[in-house]
Amino acid sequence: MAAPLRTSGMPRMTTTKHDPPYKKITPHPDNRFMALTGNCSDMPSLFVDTHVPLDILMDAANHRIRAVVQVLENMCMRGSIECDSVILSDFALLCAIPLRDGCDVLDVIGKRLRSLPA
Repeated sequence: MAAPLRTSGMPRMTTTKHDPPYKKITPHPDNRFMALTGNCSDMPSLFVDTHVPLDILMDAANHRIRAVVQVLENMCMRGSIECDSVILSDFALLCAIPLRDGCDVLDVIGKRLRSLPA
């Protein structure tokens, strides 16, 4: 026979509280963090720190764009690839997300370079 469960001394479970209402993020350049355009909702969760040194931003953009280029080049080398439209749609999305992120980072770099004194 199993021992009875003891409940004394255990904390009582409470109900979870909802997050406070969402406050819209101030758009760049008034805010240090720029939301990526690839965020999948109107509540962005992925951002670019616009104050990071330019060489670090360039490395981040370069890494994302080159990863997609490598995948696309590998696909081109394979000749004919037979697959259905759902797989092609998923593949296009897989390529579009890091490309969009890389382009967003390049936008930050461009804004920073244009703001430098001539």
